[in-house]
Amino acid sequence: MVAESRTQGGPPEAFIKQVKDALEHLYDFPYLQKHPLAQEGALIADRPGEAPSERLRRHLLAAIETVNPGHNVPFGAPHARIYNLLHLHYVEGMTVQEAAHELGVSRRQAHRNLQRGTESVAIALWTRHCTTPAPQPPDREPVSSARAEIARLGTHLSTTDMGSLLQGAHAIVEQQARQRGVHLCLKTPDEPVVIPVDPVIARQVLVNTLSHAVGQALPGPLRLTLSAEGERVSIALSYTPAREAIHATVVNPVIEQLADRLGWKVRQEDQRDGLRMVTMLTARRPTILVIDDNEGLAELLKDYLAGQSCEVAAALTGQEGLRLARKLSPETIVLDVMMPGIDGWEILQRLRNHPQTAAVPVIVCSVINNPDLAHSLGASLYLPKPVSREDVLNALRQLGVI
Repeated sequence: MVAESRTQGGPPEAFIKQVKDALEHLYDFPYLQKHPLAQEGALIADRPGEAPSERLRRHLLAAIETVNPGHNVPFGAPHARIYNLLHLHYVEGMTVQEAAHELGVSRRQAHRNLQRGTESVAIALWTRHCTTPAPQPPDREPVSSARAEIARLGTHLSTTDMGSLLQGAHAIVEQQARQRGVHLCLKTPDEPVVIPVDPVIARQVLVNTLSHAVGQALPGPLRLTLSAEGERVSIALSYTPAREAIHATVVNPVIEQLADRLGWKVRQEDQRDGLRMVTMLTARRPTILVIDDNEGLAELLKDYLAGQSCEVAAALTGQEGLRLARKLSPETIVLDVMMPGIDGWEILQRLRNHPQTAAVPVIVCSVINNPDLAHSLGASLYLPKPVSREDVLNALRQLGVI
C-alpha cells in the first residue's frame, strides 16, 4: 500500500497510477472496495461507518472539485478545460474522444490535459491524506520528489478572477470548517480582481492553505480577505491558532512549492488577537506569450526554458493571442506567421497599433525567411524555424527577459 511509504514531497508515480486506476472505476463499488487506496490507512476515514469504496469515491470526487475554476467561468474557457475533461470522462463516463469533441479540442490534447488533471487530483489527495514525513537519518538531507512532480504539471497562465477561485476554495473547505467549529468569513472587493495565473495550481494553493489554517484554528471565526490596491494583490487569513499550532509551519512544503511556482509568497504574522497568514500574489515571473496555431512551439519553449525564472503562455489563434497580449502584459511575444484566419503579419501590425501592446517586444518565429519584413512591421527579433534552445535563450537574454 502506497501510504506505508509516504515521503515528504509530492505523490510518487505509483500513487498517481493508483489514483488514475481508481478514477477509471469510479462507479464500480466492488472494484473500489478492494482497491489499495480504499484500504485502512490509505486515506483519512473522516466518516465513521462509511464503506471503504464510498469513502474512496467521495475523496476522488472532492479532489476533482479542487481543480474547478469556479461557477462563473464559461464551459468553453481554456482554463476550465482540465476540470471539464475530468468531469466529462470520469464522472459522466464519456470516452476521451467524446469529451474532446464536446470541448472542441484534439484527442491528443485531451489526453495530455486529462493526464495533467489526473496528476492534480493525485496531488490533492496526497496533500490532504498522505503527507506525513518519513523519518530521515540525521546525517542526510531529506530527499523530496515534490519539485520533480510539480515540474511535470507545467504552468498554463490565463486571466483568472481570484474572487471566484476563493469562493470555490471556501466551498470545498466549508465542511471541514464546520466539523471543527470554525466559521469562515469571506470578504472580496466589489470589482473583480483579475490576474494572470494558472488556475489549476492556484486553486490547489488556495484550497490547501485554507484547509491548513482551519486545521490550526480554534473554534471561532476565520476571516479570509482578498485585497487589491493598484498592482498589489493579497489574500489574508486571520484566525486564533490552537496552542500546539502556534509554532507550526505556515503551509505544507508541497503547497509552498506550488505557490512558489506561481511567484506567490506566503508569510505568517503574529497579532495580538491571533495569527495572520498573508499570500502576496503580485510577485510573478516574466511571461512569454507564444502565438502559434501549432501548440508544439509553446511546449518546445517550455522545455527550453526549464529552470529559467519565467512562464510560458500559449494562444492557438490570432484573436486569442491579441486578447491575451492585452490581458497578460507579457514581457515578450513569440509570433508565428502562417496561421489560419489572422496571419502573423496582421497580428504584428495590430499589436503595434494598440496602446497596451505597442511597446511589447515581438520575436517573429517562422519558416518564412523574411526578417526584413518582420523588422519593418515592428518585430524586435526574427528567429527561423526550426528554432534551437540556444537561439531562444540568446534572444530572450538580448531582450532582457532572462
